[in-house]
Amino acid sequence: MSSGTEGAFHSVDVSSLTRRPLGETLRMSLRTPDGVRLEARHDPCAAGRTDTAVVVAHGFTGSVDRPAVRRAAIALARHAGVVTFSFRGHGRSGGRSTVGDREVLDVAAAVEWARGAGYARVATVGFSLGGSVVLRHAALYGSEHGGRTEARTDAVAAVSAPARWYYRGTAPMRRVHWLITHPAGRLVGRYGLRTRIHDRDWDPVPLPPVGAVPLIAPTPLLVVHGDRDPYFPVDHPLALAAAAGGAAELWLEPGMGHAENAAGDALLDRIGRWLTSSAAAGRGVSAGSAAAVGPGEPAGSGEPAGSAVAGPGDAVGPAAVGPGEPAAPAGGPPAWPIMEA
Repeated sequence: MSSGTEGAFHSVDVSSLTRRPLGETLRMSLRTPDGVRLEARHDPCAAGRTDTAVVVAHGFTGSVDRPAVRRAAIALARHAGVVTFSFRGHGRSGGRSTVGDREVLDVAAAVEWARGAGYARVATVGFSLGGSVVLRHAALYGSEHGGRTEARTDAVAAVSAPARWYYRGTAPMRRVHWLITHPAGRLVGRYGLRTRIHDRDWDPVPLPPVGAVPLIAPTPLLVVHGDRDPYFPVDHPLALAAAAGGAAELWLEPGMGHAENAAGDALLDRIGRWLTSSAAAGRGVSAGSAAAVGPGEPAGSGEPAGSAVAGPGDAVGPAAVGPGEPAAPAGGPPAWPIMEA
């Protein structure tokens, strides 16, 4: 799979991009350049006025109002203003999920809204599927890589993110692939999990997270993963950290399960402090230095219960990627290669 840079995306068309007091809790609608409407919410910083916002990207089958997402937003709002949204195909947002491909446009819409609302610095944090998306977003946007600077991120944290597409090495991920690739699974997703999944394959295949990571520097990068993650074992965060060439911090959390459902308040507080301080500092770990492993964090509210499930699979109709990406296999059923070390 190619690890070359994807083509830059166009500017995000954000609906009603008027400045509002940053101390307000707002419900709003965002629109991506491909015309998808996203439900979104802004929560002000609980500590008072700030010039920093954190955009939260939830896991597969999550949404802006899921309890685990709200809990994360409340914890992060102790440090910054917080923008949460539902990915396309999730909750009350329009469109269908492309399971990590065009979702970079959703993150860009939220980041650009935050900048337009008056935040000088915007950081991103993603959980599981959202983690893979914020990694690609950080690689694709910003002046360093020819992307739109108004949608850039000043710091990025990926929690429980996969390193590779098509991973089916655990039983939970094999269930996720059934949900995505089979018509019956997509019906379960639509009516049981309020997640509408696209029925077409990626073409071309988007840059995998491990290929995006080397393109993120000098933006500060944090990789967080639990050593009891039932979806993606620890070789995934280790591969992401290695791909950064030392320009990332790695926190391996003892006893933690998967994504936002398993992130305890103390861990979320640490992530919030890291995001705000790193966004203010404006640079990541020096290249060539060892990745930092954070102190242990006990598991939070237990193992995933649906809203934090993540992983790529049967995605997409015209892919939001540029040249240099390999096309999906032509003819026959989806190939679903497993790209394992």
